[in-house]
Amino acid sequence: MVEHPAGGYKKLFETVEELSSPVTAHVTGRIPTWLRGSLLRCGPGLFEVGSEPFYHLFDGQALLHKFDFKEGHVTYHRRFVRTDAYVRAMTEKRIVITEFGTYAYPDPCKNIFSRFFSYFKGVEVTDNALVNVYPVGEDYYACTETNFITRINPDTLETIKQVDLCKYVSVNGATAHPHIENDGTVYNIGNCFGKNFALAYNIIRIPPLQAGHLMCSPAFPNSFGLTPNYIVFVETPVKINLLKFLSSWSLWGANYMDCFESNETMGVWLHVAEKKKGRLLNLKYRTSAFNLFHHINTYEDNGFLIVDLCTWKGFEFVYNYLYLANLRANWDEVKRQAEKAPQPEARRYVLPLSIDKADTGKNLVTLPYTTATATLRSDETIWLEPEVIFSGPRHAFEFPQINYRKYGGKPYTYTYGLGLNHFVPDRLCKLNVKTKETWVWQEPDAYPSEPIFVSHPDALEEDDGVVLSIVISPGAGPKPAFLLILNAKDMSEVARAEVEVNIPVTFHGLFKRA
Repeated sequence: MVEHPAGGYKKLFETVEELSSPVTAHVTGRIPTWLRGSLLRCGPGLFEVGSEPFYHLFDGQALLHKFDFKEGHVTYHRRFVRTDAYVRAMTEKRIVITEFGTYAYPDPCKNIFSRFFSYFKGVEVTDNALVNVYPVGEDYYACTETNFITRINPDTLETIKQVDLCKYVSVNGATAHPHIENDGTVYNIGNCFGKNFALAYNIIRIPPLQAGHLMCSPAFPNSFGLTPNYIVFVETPVKINLLKFLSSWSLWGANYMDCFESNETMGVWLHVAEKKKGRLLNLKYRTSAFNLFHHINTYEDNGFLIVDLCTWKGFEFVYNYLYLANLRANWDEVKRQAEKAPQPEARRYVLPLSIDKADTGKNLVTLPYTTATATLRSDETIWLEPEVIFSGPRHAFEFPQINYRKYGGKPYTYTYGLGLNHFVPDRLCKLNVKTKETWVWQEPDAYPSEPIFVSHPDALEEDDGVVLSIVISPGAGPKPAFLLILNAKDMSEVARAEVEVNIPVTFHGLFKRA
């Protein structure tokens, strides 16, 4: 178990300034000549406004990062996304819009009557686009998981405009993990408020030039699985109490975290919809309770769906452990909190797409390469037991990435992940999901981010390419951060591009080819 007593990981959660223009990075090693384009990343960059702090990891104001590759040279640039949340905070010099775990109090300069009535103006939803960047047609959008996405210029990092998804599709929010098919079609899941305070989710499809709506079903996913014929989404025990959500801002002043509840007894339900017909399969898949934020990959094989997930065992909400006070604590306290939290495990579930009542009580999985089971019960539910593909004590394989363009929704062998050690990111991992063999990159007091796989343009093999990750190394001298380039086959270092500025935590992003 690697220790981090010096607490260098705290630099991940420090406010930084944006750059007026790109800075040149110092390159060691050799940048592959074919690697031309931009790595775009999103994350929080402002962790307080004046004397008012943000409290949760998902509250800091959105900062957009870009590493540009051109003819072996690398530059780094970053700018804050000019969301309403950011602009109003900078204008009023206080937190104006409630974030995930931080409540925005009414303007103290208003008199008591106007402050009282401000509680009854309704929920003001944040547009703080700090989680991901994705393309829609030729445009690029930064997003969080509300109904607002923000169009940005991927070359200059300028903010272009806010887009309200509610004006185009029947949703009140959408995940930050859409699937983009090779023709540019975007699939996502958006929540919508139903009758009698029910919460439902719409699968939405956005062809390159228009938007569409597929179907609706109850669930609470953060991401979902997509194959050529099916959509898989996972209903975990963590729910939004809709009555509390709609009333909390106006009645008693709360944030999003206050509105989550977890059902200890419900376990997990997996729902499958036919992608082309837009309807749910009449099959009920169940398993024991876990939290889920990221799907690794999903594919079809001989009448089964193989669903690979990064899970956190148990019903308690993992986000309870991601308050900044916990993440900035000294190493012994970080470990103590992580030991109480749900424990991580990468798992494979296998879902049969047809059943025969005569098989009640039997394992329906006949694939020879997995130990996962699916047992038909007398009530016609199908109970799933997983195959564990990665597990370590308080070590997570998270933020998974694959050779998405060629293997997304198809049988695959390799996935790349960020290794979390008691919630601290301290390694990059490659996992063979068939053999469970792993490769690891790690350096003392270095804290990487989500690995982005970039395929060689003439690749013949699945793992022919490089892996990109932003790493901070606060104790290494005058250059506290760098972009790391690894050989995707053996995770050996190819090159790094160092910069003289700190780079805070980033969540997700993409590589935009030149």
